[in-house]
Amino acid sequence: MNASREVERAGEPPSDSTLLDAPEHVLSTLENDGSRRWLYPRLAKGALWQRRRALAWFLIVFFIVLPHLRMNGRPFVLLDIASRKFVFFGHTFLPTDTFLLTLLVIGILVTVVLATALAGRVWCGWACPQTVYMEFLFRPIDRLFEGTGGKGGKPKRKTAGLMGGVRFAIYFVLCLLLAHTFLAYFVGTDQLAVWIRSSPLEHPTAFLVMGGTTALMLFDFLFFREQMCLIACPYGRFQSVMLDRQSLIVAYDPKRGEPRQKGKRTEGDTAGNCVDCNQCVVVCPTGIDIRNGLQLECINCTQCIDACNRVMDRVGTPRGLIRYSSQDSLDGKPPKLLRARTVAYPALLLVVGLAFIGVLATKYAFDARLTRGRGNPFQQITPGIITNNFQIRLTNRTETPHTYTIEVMEPADARLGRSSSETVHLQGNETMLVPVLVNVPVSRLGPRGQTAGRLKVRDDIGNEREVTMRLLGPRT
Repeated sequence: MNASREVERAGEPPSDSTLLDAPEHVLSTLENDGSRRWLYPRLAKGALWQRRRALAWFLIVFFIVLPHLRMNGRPFVLLDIASRKFVFFGHTFLPTDTFLLTLLVIGILVTVVLATALAGRVWCGWACPQTVYMEFLFRPIDRLFEGTGGKGGKPKRKTAGLMGGVRFAIYFVLCLLLAHTFLAYFVGTDQLAVWIRSSPLEHPTAFLVMGGTTALMLFDFLFFREQMCLIACPYGRFQSVMLDRQSLIVAYDPKRGEPRQKGKRTEGDTAGNCVDCNQCVVVCPTGIDIRNGLQLECINCTQCIDACNRVMDRVGTPRGLIRYSSQDSLDGKPPKLLRARTVAYPALLLVVGLAFIGVLATKYAFDARLTRGRGNPFQQITPGIITNNFQIRLTNRTETPHTYTIEVMEPADARLGRSSSETVHLQGNETMLVPVLVNVPVSRLGPRGQTAGRLKVRDDIGNEREVTMRLLGPRT
């Protein structure tokens, strides 16, 4: 290192074989030599941690229970990709509902962006499954085996041999449960129960998906851990475009804390409130120092706030050296709730929400879409009568079977052809392509050989839909 500096001072570039020591950690989970730095955060059981724990266990229970809940005879949430059917809060969405699904996705994205603009990375620290399961399910298990239960910090004993095997077995069972729950969101609990009771050879694809999901969870929570937030998740990198200087973040107040000095403060002491105890660092689950300012690794878990408040109580200084704040507030500027982001995002969310409700309100119990049939669009079989060839794609959007009738409304003297089906029976969620022939007198077509018409489709419980059509014939 000294030799390389001497070469640089002489104005010569260092040789390719000269390696410079890293001045600091490139990542909080990497040592200077590039090896893995394992994090063992201590616990700061303050008021915020208590709230996060209550919310975390509620979310864990909610995640497990949700696929078992029913509304209108259907699951609350079902993402049946194989059947191209999605159910949200008892409402079924089919591939024909592309606009509705687009509005739903846009609404979710705008909600996330709005929440970030207002409250920073509140999702990451309080509700993200990675944080919830890592901090409130798997780390407590680690601490139990490492002899640091309820406190955290560096392990007091190694989890190798038999202890390591038992720990892995517990991880495996928990990940297996989570993987099955995850799979239930895509196939439904009824189908999942059938697969669990049957041989994997009868459903190899589902078994491989479940096995792969379990393996990925084991890799994540057993090895990858906080690196999911630091390396894989793009949210931290997107926060620079979602936050502004008024957004709420977990922040250290340098004006109040600097210069740092260990120990209690005495009257006339010019040192800041920070006693340089390093507690905010040792409790951080991503291994950063919040005193270095806003960082993409910060997930707003508030452990540093609880730890710092506890230290402030001990040394007799006010709480809030580390607190929820904003960059402008730290600079002494007043908060502004009404700003471009907080006006534009809610307005966009309102528009998307109203559009979603409006489209949802016009949904029918069944879909009927009329298209031209294959072959000639029309033909003349009976003198004076033109037959038009159509097909109706009927979709039963309900879970129960229904019977549908088809009739011609306009023109008044038009009739269904003999080979057309006036009644159609569909099972729940079934789709059928129904051929329809419409006979119309030539006199109805006019000199241009066409006229407008209407078909009505009615189910056996009174729902009905009308579709328009264009009847064609020879020009006169």
